[in-house]
Amino acid sequence: MFDVLDFGAKGDGVTDDTKAFEAAWATACKVRGSVMVVPAEFEFLVGPISFSGPYCQPNIIFQLDGMIIAPTNAKYWGSGLLWWIEFSKLQGITIRGSGVIEGRGSVWWTNNEPDELSLVLPKIKPTALRFYGSYNVTVSGITIQNSQQCHLKFDNCETVQVYNMTIASPGNSLNTDGIHLQNSRDVMIHHTNMSCGDDCVSIQTGCSNINIHSVTCGPGHGISIGGLGRDNSKACVSNITVRDVNLHSTMTGVRIKTWQGGSGLVQNIRFSNIRVTEVQTPIMIDQFYCDRSSCKNQTSAVALSGIVYENIKGSYTVKPVHFACSDASPCSDITLTQVELQPLQEHYHMYEPFCWQTYGELYTPTLPPIACLQNGKPTSNHILSDLDLC
Repeated sequence: MFDVLDFGAKGDGVTDDTKAFEAAWATACKVRGSVMVVPAEFEFLVGPISFSGPYCQPNIIFQLDGMIIAPTNAKYWGSGLLWWIEFSKLQGITIRGSGVIEGRGSVWWTNNEPDELSLVLPKIKPTALRFYGSYNVTVSGITIQNSQQCHLKFDNCETVQVYNMTIASPGNSLNTDGIHLQNSRDVMIHHTNMSCGDDCVSIQTGCSNINIHSVTCGPGHGISIGGLGRDNSKACVSNITVRDVNLHSTMTGVRIKTWQGGSGLVQNIRFSNIRVTEVQTPIMIDQFYCDRSSCKNQTSAVALSGIVYENIKGSYTVKPVHFACSDASPCSDITLTQVELQPLQEHYHMYEPFCWQTYGELYTPTLPPIACLQNGKPTSNHILSDLDLC
């Protein structure tokens, strides 16, 4: 066991403990199954840091019981960094404990002046905790709060477990996704509470075999696949299960969003046992996603097929269902079972269910009736080209 206090960390919340953390990691990295300890009842000020392989021994445990706080002084961040705390190219890395990663993100969200008025924080905001190129990753027990941008990101990782943890930021904190997945597979996220200012879980291209269950989300933007296909890129997402989820006061519930002009395929998606409370739009597919003032119309699209919605119940405040699919590549094999969504109050400006180029089947009557879903398969469904195959 390697305690950061033994490597010179002060844990007073003021002294820069980055070098002590680096020294503790350099030693732990050499020992298979070692434990790097961040003890309880201390606050460690740590600047941008990377705990990296690939030459570390496997199965290292990062035992976080104290608090790690981010610097708000702009001099730490240079012209902008993509992450604050990173673990990269490791085999078997576990972060566990009852501690807190505190991003102190409010100075980034609101453009408040940082500690030194002469220095301005960079426009590029860091992700609080990022895992890159790692296998057999576990995160449990800890809290990540007030991230500068995304809270927890997995990029190019395989065999990941996240459970019994908390992610917490205000609903008005810009772009603070809870958990962001890209180019990762075999991921299990469960028994986790997320409140943030963007998607609670964001699933991007290159993801497959993702299982999310027993989580709560709110405030936030819901659980989203995408946006996919930005800047005419190819996107491939498959075998995603989201079940036994509670969403409250979120913008959307379960959403798939793609940009016009993309290619690729989203398939075999299941949303099951979803409870929504005061959610603006509980079920959404948006193949015309655009986060700018305008986006040009393009014909190609990421193809969507094999999407199951079952046992989705609760209250909405704007529209129960919104299916906006591409003209050139309609959504196919969309099935709904036991969907019961009630308007929260009649005085809201309510909209009826909306469907465009959406084909599939209602296995049970829905509330409200989704009469706009077209039965069967699209007649002119375009043949998938090599560009679309994943």
